[in-house]
Amino acid sequence: MAVLFGKRYTRAELLRKVGSVSQLGGTRLGELRDGNEKGVSAIDMATGAGLDLTILPDRGMDISSASFCGRSLCWRSCTGDVGPGFYEPDGLGWLRGFYGGLVVTCGLTYVGAPCVDQGEELGLHGRVSNTPAKNVVHGGYWKGNDYIMYAGGEVREACVYGANMVMRRSITATLGESRFFIHDTVTNEGFEKTPHMILYHINTGFPVMDETSELISPTKQAVPRDEIAAEGAKDFAKFHEPKRGYREKVYAHDMGTDSKGKVTVGLANPEFDNGNGFGLYVSYLKRELPSYTEWKMMGQGNYVVGIEPANCGVTGRDKSRESGELVVLKPGESREYHVEIGILHNNKEIDALRRQTRRIVAGKKRK
Repeated sequence: MAVLFGKRYTRAELLRKVGSVSQLGGTRLGELRDGNEKGVSAIDMATGAGLDLTILPDRGMDISSASFCGRSLCWRSCTGDVGPGFYEPDGLGWLRGFYGGLVVTCGLTYVGAPCVDQGEELGLHGRVSNTPAKNVVHGGYWKGNDYIMYAGGEVREACVYGANMVMRRSITATLGESRFFIHDTVTNEGFEKTPHMILYHINTGFPVMDETSELISPTKQAVPRDEIAAEGAKDFAKFHEPKRGYREKVYAHDMGTDSKGKVTVGLANPEFDNGNGFGLYVSYLKRELPSYTEWKMMGQGNYVVGIEPANCGVTGRDKSRESGELVVLKPGESREYHVEIGILHNNKEIDALRRQTRRIVAGKKRK
């Protein structure tokens, strides 16, 4: 049953009160029309509980913006929702089209720092987020007394004499809920073994992320990437006001799980709204995404914390191959990924996540 405006409704009760479910929530397809965003298709999804998403089929079915009751959940960069035709694959050119957004997918065959792997020059974070989806669908349907809304599509990374990888993505939410689910299936549809790397670049920004915010995570150990990150590493879960000239700090986390094998990470601002609190959480299965990277960027304008579950590290495909962590899919082989993102509405829910996290790491001192 849908919980709307503080009351539970059956399907029949709701349909008697509205001419269309779109009066309450649902999906709508549109198109951006200005500047370097012109022509980019967009699916707006509204759950009726205050959660609004904008999904970009032309940018890998990623989520470019998101809000809850008018409060932004994500950091938005200065680039805007740049069309895929402006993609620059070499070196750090990926950053010219990195709009931030709530979810940017990195992969499918390489993730992380630019490198040369077995003679192939690779840029930052891969091609998938700059590849338009095909067979795009959206809509909603009743399942008993629940109205399920969805958006989906297929994103293919392919090259003659090279990889032929496809990601089939489904984004779903239920009317009346303040959470949504991403389900990805990545398949090697080629005839050769192919490297497979994937990372969910989830970018939390103001007001979820602020100087009074905290990262709530079942971290057993957080390893700084370099000397810059090592400075103040003990404060990886704490944040401060934007600083001029700040240099990013990156930490690789070893995460504990709950009894179902899930990792749940929260980014919460307990002081928001005169101390009522507000935040979001990300939940995923560690067996699917064994790695986790924290991107801490406290700069002016670039004020963001990245929650980044992945099946790999971010030092480059060459390093992943050398360490033995590189996933390689055989012809016809698939991997599935499930990610849930939702709202922490108040300090009661924030405290509950803290208690859950403490139970998971009980007896294991953070290093």
